[in-house]
Amino acid sequence: MSQADKAKIFAALHVKGDPLLLYNIWDAGSARAVEKAGAAAVATGSWSVAAAQGYSDGEALPLDLLVTVAERIAATVNVPLSVDFEGGFAETPEQLIQNAARIIAAGAVGVNFEDQVVGGEGLHNIEAQTARVMAVCRAGEAAGVPLFVNARTDLFLKEQDRDRHADLVEEALERAAAYAGAGASGFFAPGLVDPDLIGAICEASPLPVNIMMMAGVPPIPDLAGLGVARISYGPGPYREAVKAIADRFSAIRSG
Repeated sequence: MSQADKAKIFAALHVKGDPLLLYNIWDAGSARAVEKAGAAAVATGSWSVAAAQGYSDGEALPLDLLVTVAERIAATVNVPLSVDFEGGFAETPEQLIQNAARIIAAGAVGVNFEDQVVGGEGLHNIEAQTARVMAVCRAGEAAGVPLFVNARTDLFLKEQDRDRHADLVEEALERAAAYAGAGASGFFAPGLVDPDLIGAICEASPLPVNIMMMAGVPPIPDLAGLGVARISYGPGPYREAVKAIADRFSAIRSG
């Protein structure tokens, strides 16, 4: 199967009301395990990939190393691969095109691409981020791969007071529309947990919506009923796996 074919299959898995489940992985071994368990696709989480290599999140992991990890995953599994690209490891559209091309060449058919200013404050304004999303999409076009750009907004994740999330819905939808116009394929709203707000986003978004499982998020059947098209797990799987290893060693050592 060609990379372009995998990209088309991956896009088709995003169905409103019948969400794609992505139990985020961090290396070839975890990807193979999830694939063998029946996953239709695999997706990395930036926090997990960084932590597995001894780095903190936020593009502290060198891009060269991320590319190597992506290459090994793509060579190990047969299902489509999406890579958490964070903020693209660049500011300018020109550099973003080059960096995204490397992720595609590694075998990815999708990327998460966020609008927060990595290493800085706040979010890129809508105009600037729209140009950045367009650049990442252009890299896919140049490679002949219909890259699934999952445009992430950090509006909700950065606002710790969930009572204020309703005030952010209008801007979130404005961003969703702008990112869709730039060629994005999906809209990712991590940190959003309120079912009414999730439903409102799903109803009005021009793109299939991705919600991240975390404390307070409704269960999968409820998310499906709200119109969610993709459910991911972020750093949770890595944290659980590492805890299981530590707990097992503690049990052996103590007894």
